[in-house]
Amino acid sequence: MKRLTLALAAILLLGCFASAQAATEVKMTGDFRVYGNWWNGRNFTGWSNQFNGGTAAGTQTEDDFGVSQRFRLRTDFVANEALKFRLGIRVNNQWWGRGTLTADAPAVSIDVYQAFLQFKWPDTDIEITAGRQPLAIPQSKYFDGSLIFDSEAAALVITAPLVPDTLGLLVGYSRFYDNGQWDATTTQVADELDLFFMALPITLDGFSVTPWTAIGVAGRNAAYNFEAAANLVSPGYLIPGWKDRQNAYWWLGGAIEVDALDPIKFYADVIYGQGAMNERSSSQRHGWFIDAAVEYTGWDILTPSVFGWWSTGEDGSWRNGSERMPYTFSSWNGGTSFLFDGGQELGADSNMYMNPVGSWGLGLSLKNISFIEKLTHRLTFVYVQGTNSSRAFRNINYANYAITAAGIAVPMTGAVVTPAYYGVDYTYPGYTSNGLFTMGRDLTASEYVFGLSFDHKYMIYENLAAIIETGYAHGHFQKSVWGPRLANKAQDAWRVALGLQYKF
Repeated sequence: MKRLTLALAAILLLGCFASAQAATEVKMTGDFRVYGNWWNGRNFTGWSNQFNGGTAAGTQTEDDFGVSQRFRLRTDFVANEALKFRLGIRVNNQWWGRGTLTADAPAVSIDVYQAFLQFKWPDTDIEITAGRQPLAIPQSKYFDGSLIFDSEAAALVITAPLVPDTLGLLVGYSRFYDNGQWDATTTQVADELDLFFMALPITLDGFSVTPWTAIGVAGRNAAYNFEAAANLVSPGYLIPGWKDRQNAYWWLGGAIEVDALDPIKFYADVIYGQGAMNERSSSQRHGWFIDAAVEYTGWDILTPSVFGWWSTGEDGSWRNGSERMPYTFSSWNGGTSFLFDGGQELGADSNMYMNPVGSWGLGLSLKNISFIEKLTHRLTFVYVQGTNSSRAFRNINYANYAITAAGIAVPMTGAVVTPAYYGVDYTYPGYTSNGLFTMGRDLTASEYVFGLSFDHKYMIYENLAAIIETGYAHGHFQKSVWGPRLANKAQDAWRVALGLQYKF
């Protein structure tokens, strides 16, 4: 009898599963990339340019050549046009000879990077997305991605049309950081970073503008990684730390796109951001960022464009806080230049990771160049100059040298550092850095970099492309800021990558 009951239960379970399968459509998309990457003079020296795995800047040498691969698989479980769930898994940027899928050091490295529910409220066009999802603050589409935040994040996002085809509403919430459900003692600590955001996309004939705002609530003990901390806090913060448990960050911006003169199209963004403005003056941070681009889409053989940007930079003192706009994880890039991190198809180790905040620049890009069927090219030239005071960099370097000499814990990250961990040039005491400024990434007003990218794509099949990405960069850097050892070593940087990309 027991066996019969179990058999009947199994039949019922299989029947329910088959019924669910019949009612749910499963769609899969994804991509696979594999490529060889050759660098010469990465970081303009070929050496590590900041704290890296417990070693000082300028103490490690990068391998000239490596092979990398990555895989993305996105599966949509679609109940109907108003309801679906997405599961995205990945093998993320694995280098041949290390880690997953190798013979010498196998390790499990498949992780879930998207998992979200998306549905429309019944009988409305209000769409709700909840879970780990692609999330980006609005930015005009020419610049590849948002400067403020552009990545996957755990979030709740609601969109609704207020005036059909004219005015929309987007509101959302994301928890970026959380050290865990339980604090270490019975005293609660502020160890989270939350973001609330809203946008009002407006679309008119030949014109669209998306005004937006975002508010972040940053806990003092959130244990941010160094990248996030460097992009959020002021240089002066490293010395006293925050006095308050939590601080507010606030951004206001607008993304503008104009195609009324099509085939001439215009793009622009205006952004202001500030944070920790109720703190000590040395811990405050605020600033502006503006970009713009014009492109001509009337030719079949190429699409020319010019673009530029400007951002406020540090003044001569760290005691009055930072004059650079705070941000988190950026994918901003003009003309898909190899100087900046965003838009490259062969992604890992694809660029110079330059910081657009604290600089100004101009660029020229020729995209979609095509003289042969299935073969396209992209050529981009960019000139970048800093808007930061040399004195600001030097002053915070000296101050940081003093506090790290004592092995003091760095606020927001909790890491205890020594002069051998954070710096640029320890051969000459005083010429040190703090993790906030890096030679070749952050520029003073007396420094410049120009870069040239020349990329190619050949479609072997409709879904399979052979890609070549090349880049060249030259920079001028100050010995009085970074020290003679690294400044004298500075050389031109070259990159060549060859790979395959399969999309399905």
